[in-house]
Amino acid sequence: MAKRDFYEILGLAKNASDEDIKKSYRKLAMKYHPDRNPGSKEAEEKFKEAKEAYEMLSDAQKRAAYDQYGHAGVDPNAGSGGFGGGAGFGNFGDAFGDIFGAAAGRSRGGPQVYRGADLRYSMEITLEQAASGYDTQIRVPSWDECGACHGSSAEPGTQHETCPTCNGIGQVRVAQGFFSMQQTCLKCHGSGRFIPKPCQVCRGSGKIKKQKTLEVKIPGGIDEGMRIRSSGNGEPGINGGPPGDLYVEIHIKQHSVFERDGDDLHCQMPISFAVAALGGEIQVPTLQGKASFAVSEGTQSGKTFRLRGKGIKGLRASYPGDLYVHVQIETPVKLTDKQKDLLEKLEASLKEGGAKHSPQSKGFFDRMKDLFN
Repeated sequence: MAKRDFYEILGLAKNASDEDIKKSYRKLAMKYHPDRNPGSKEAEEKFKEAKEAYEMLSDAQKRAAYDQYGHAGVDPNAGSGGFGGGAGFGNFGDAFGDIFGAAAGRSRGGPQVYRGADLRYSMEITLEQAASGYDTQIRVPSWDECGACHGSSAEPGTQHETCPTCNGIGQVRVAQGFFSMQQTCLKCHGSGRFIPKPCQVCRGSGKIKKQKTLEVKIPGGIDEGMRIRSSGNGEPGINGGPPGDLYVEIHIKQHSVFERDGDDLHCQMPISFAVAALGGEIQVPTLQGKASFAVSEGTQSGKTFRLRGKGIKGLRASYPGDLYVHVQIETPVKLTDKQKDLLEKLEASLKEGGAKHSPQSKGFFDRMKDLFN
């Protein structure tokens, strides 16, 4: 019986990418694997068919021959022009392991390479520093080459040996039924090399942990919880892998006057009873200095005044936010007898004037009457 087209088997067009081929095969392998379809001859045949198609199309050389000559280009019995690669089930672990067992950054047959871990540094700054920007220095860990072993990780006078467990590959295969999984060698931790006598100074790491100073520029407008990334200043990679990054996480100290809400600021401003009743101009602090605004006659406690542009200009904002001043009328304390007498006379005078002097009280008592009636 004539073989089906490999692209048809995987449900792909001839211009399919390597990633498309891998994804399609993985889907079919999961669907028709004998472990999932016990006793099904049809599933076993489809599995073998998909495996053969993947083995041919995932190899660039074999795929080129197949695209030019068809099945004859990859048939091991077709003479020297063929590239081999039958659909035997026993070699399934290799093809399946390429998809599920391959580690990022590892070259085929070589030691496994790992990127270094990222580091986090928590920095606390003031609200003023967050608003205007801040340049500072921080001390962070660094790793220098060990002076005793010169980075070799081996005790001076000794040398590395090929790992006897993985034969220098850095990976070992573990068979689990029909599956053959690749795992990092536990003896050499993926390096492919075994150190009989690790360096006593660096304990076999090849590096010595130290401290270094970094310049950090905090941009103006930064907010709580934001992070600044310093590329390559994390922990070093393993087996020649790239280093990780350093992330400076910003935390803003609680301010004695202002509360931040995005790019806006809020503050509570106490004013005297007389200013609230008569009106007047008051001064309020801002991050840029003092600002003045007028309080209208008869201002009630809790009234909010908005000062445009007196907030913070955020990192991505075109204009600064606003400052919201919430006035709180301050009740006078520790009055003298004369002051008490004056207030009692004022209170009597206000009562004679009726409800027009107390608009909030009038509304409250009206609602009470409606409630009880």
